[in-house]
Amino acid sequence: MPPARNRRELPWPPVGLSYGGDYNPEQWPEHVWDEDVALMRQAKVNLVSVGIFAWASIEPRPGHYEFDWLDRVLDRLHAGGVRVALATATASPPPWLARRHPEILPQRADGTRLWPGGRQSYCPSSPVYREKALELTEHIATRYREHPALALWHIDNELGCHNAHCYCDVSAASFREWLRRRYGDIDALNAAWGTRFWSQRYDSFAEVLPPRTAPTEPNPTQQLDFRRFSSDELLGAYLAQREVLRRITPDIPATTNLMVSSHERDQDYWSWAPSLDVIANDHYLTVDDEHSHVELAFSADLTRGLAGGGPWLLMEHSTSAVNWQPRNRAKRPGEMRRNSLAHLARGAEAVMFFQWRASFAGAEKYHSAMLPHAGTDTQIWRASTELGADLDKLGEIAGTRVHADVAMVFDWQAWWATETAFHPTVDVTYLDRLHAHYRALWQRGITVDLVPPEADLSGYRLVLVCTLYMVTDTAAQRLREFVAAGGTALVTYFSGIVDENDHVRLGGYPGAYREILGISTEEFAPLGAGERVGLDDGSSATVWTELLRTRGAEALASYAEGPLAGVPALTRNRVGAGTAFYAATRLDETGLAALTDRLIAEAGVAPTAGTRPGVEVVRRSGAESSYLFVINHTATPAHLDVHGTELLGDTEVSGRLTVAAGEVAVVRE
Repeated sequence: MPPARNRRELPWPPVGLSYGGDYNPEQWPEHVWDEDVALMRQAKVNLVSVGIFAWASIEPRPGHYEFDWLDRVLDRLHAGGVRVALATATASPPPWLARRHPEILPQRADGTRLWPGGRQSYCPSSPVYREKALELTEHIATRYREHPALALWHIDNELGCHNAHCYCDVSAASFREWLRRRYGDIDALNAAWGTRFWSQRYDSFAEVLPPRTAPTEPNPTQQLDFRRFSSDELLGAYLAQREVLRRITPDIPATTNLMVSSHERDQDYWSWAPSLDVIANDHYLTVDDEHSHVELAFSADLTRGLAGGGPWLLMEHSTSAVNWQPRNRAKRPGEMRRNSLAHLARGAEAVMFFQWRASFAGAEKYHSAMLPHAGTDTQIWRASTELGADLDKLGEIAGTRVHADVAMVFDWQAWWATETAFHPTVDVTYLDRLHAHYRALWQRGITVDLVPPEADLSGYRLVLVCTLYMVTDTAAQRLREFVAAGGTALVTYFSGIVDENDHVRLGGYPGAYREILGISTEEFAPLGAGERVGLDDGSSATVWTELLRTRGAEALASYAEGPLAGVPALTRNRVGAGTAFYAATRLDETGLAALTDRLIAEAGVAPTAGTRPGVEVVRRSGAESSYLFVINHTATPAHLDVHGTELLGDTEVSGRLTVAAGEVAVVRE
């Protein structure tokens, strides 16, 4: 299981599952609110997020607060049996704040000032913004501390979605203070940043700037530290509001909606997770990704990892099309249901959408919602009500957990470091091998935990370390201990190359993992665009090769052609009671499939249930019952051997379950 988190024990989640979405009543005349609550009851909505972008409606002028309208909204929701995740409303400052204090506005690396008119138009380091945000938070918390609808605090919204990095003078001063705390003195910073290169040595912290636009690429460790600082600054903004809420409402849990997906990489959520009373996530599909349902599973498993294996909330996803991609495809019939229940299968205990009612004005007016522009006589509305009924039937799964025998190491900081400039090739990206190996396991019905680099790995049979370019000594030692104790591990190319300061580990690649893998590489040999090289096992490879020598490992496959003909491309090394594999190249689908089958056989890993590619199978287990989720993403029926009660259809299953094309089944075994 993922590492346990140091979370306060607070009354979340409630009994059963939660269902709903963002509710923005300030966008609508009051006569619509009664209809909203009536329709929420019809759809079995029991939780909504309120007030996320309501700052200008709550405080239309400095120091003048208007809560009467929000009082009436919360009263209506409570009377309708709908609980509220009440936002601090700080996600988008009102125009009057920027007019009075233009110094709060964020700045790009090239000096461009970002003006009001969108959202998140603030510098995360701005003391003026924080002061005004905390004043608003205090007023909201004091006003609604005793309101019976209040179930959860929703702090800000998607922190860093549009202002993850600010390069203004205020941010520069905050960055310098952060560096003083990290390094203590300027000599330590110079050593960590390697400033003897290109005459970058600093004589004092006063000379240090953020990595603003320069004649050439800025110092890579400076860039890395600025990303760390920026993530910490946004977390600091969250923590400041959380402390106000804890002081006023110590028994109400607090969260913010993270953005765990392949779209976002700007925050190190491993460092954020312990500060959230409950993990909440927003997830949206990429329309042109043919494997988007697999990426959804990957992101859901990573979110479960942040929750330490415990319950988490899907705070936003879409009923159909979004509005912010180049081509916004509507979801196909049944796709919204499959998406929602896939999140549930992987640990979510709330399914929520952006948003409840589709906006008629503004930038997101073409973003789908539970209640679309065309009203209730629509496919989307019927799907929304049907999903509510599904979740009502599945309430008993609350509190159950997902178990995995396989872990993949994931690290946002390694992602940042992997994709800086001046590397051997632009074709190596962080998520490429993570997604490829995850997809191969997904197709085989094998559940995966996503864990941080320094996690305790002892509970797993198989661990995959993919493109972990930057790694600490502690993380490398964790893998050594795991393998020596009998585990099976796979390390892929461009892993273990540098330490946490982005300094190359000398003595031969792959640095931190060279000994455990029983190999040494003297030179990288990236391939050209579209270039392919054959291997002697009949497979082929692209993107990456390297001049590798075995130092105790056995070669499982070697290059059959080209300048590295005869050089090992895939190796296996015995270490203590375990085995460590190394993939020194980007294997094609054939090679990846063969390697995956070998890894799971050697590790003794079994699929959750008999399945075939395209049929997603996940089990949630509790003290008394286990629940098998079967999600058929294919165009033909799926058949599984299982015994129990299928909860969505309320039918008994004795030996053979058939799940129609595009459908979902949940069996209490």
